[in-house]
Amino acid sequence: MPAAPHISLWHWAGFVCCILVMLALDLGVFHRSARVVRFREAVGWTLLWACLAMLFAGYIYRFQNAENAALFVTGYIVEVSLSMDNVFVIALIFRYFQVDTRHQHRVLFWGILGALVMRGALICGGSLLVAQWKWLLEVLGAFLVFTGVKMLVTDSDGVHPERNPIIRLARRFCPITPDYVGQQFVARWDNVLALTPLAIVLIMVETTDLVFATDSLPAIFGVTQDAFIIFTSNVFAILGLRSLYFLLAEALDCFSHLKYGLSLVLVFIGIRMIAGNRLHIPTNITLITVAGIILGSILLSVLLARRGRKPRE
Repeated sequence: MPAAPHISLWHWAGFVCCILVMLALDLGVFHRSARVVRFREAVGWTLLWACLAMLFAGYIYRFQNAENAALFVTGYIVEVSLSMDNVFVIALIFRYFQVDTRHQHRVLFWGILGALVMRGALICGGSLLVAQWKWLLEVLGAFLVFTGVKMLVTDSDGVHPERNPIIRLARRFCPITPDYVGQQFVARWDNVLALTPLAIVLIMVETTDLVFATDSLPAIFGVTQDAFIIFTSNVFAILGLRSLYFLLAEALDCFSHLKYGLSLVLVFIGIRMIAGNRLHIPTNITLITVAGIILGSILLSVLLARRGRKPRE
């Protein structure tokens, strides 16, 4: 297979500029005022971001080759799947802090913007480390296997802001208004600028994404070490997270068995990383396996939910 064309700095800059323009349109035009995101709108935005991701995969196919396009799609599916687990935690955070549904999109927008910057830095650092020390892939693979098994046998114990060190620091050194002030993160209270409870929610969302990034980023490094594919697949998955939240937040019980699928995906990719060149698994097989596991766990969850069966503890 001929070598894929080189990704230059212009490709990176062009992609980032396009994303910034879409984000500006999102917040400045489509969601300028606080309002509730309805189910039909969430479906439309979810389909839009998924279609844009597949169009980008088509661009990679034409500009580079089918192998890299398949790697992008695989990475995108892995990131979207793990983002669905993140959706459940965000729903718990919003319920815990009783965030008005009109203001949830704004929190997700700025949370995801911060996640893009944070993950971009992690991907850059991770790519440099893996390029320097290849044996790190096996370490990350072992970590994924451990994480997958842990996810399989343990349950989440809810939301605990008091355990979050960043929130503890914010509460210690920054004044916080006693009540929400619309969709503002900072407001004047007792003649000083103070954080609002909505800012605390934003901090919880950001730190939650940081925790989830410790699973998702090693997983995608197990798919490919191409920094451009890793970054772009992450971006499309994260951008679709907002609409995915509003699509799934009211139907969390229908995905009670998804975590089993996610754990199997992590274990599969972890074993693939540990095996390395000793056990070559073609990209297409990896793509089919990951997609099959996720779709299977979703279908199982939906079928059991419709039959009224309780999920296994």
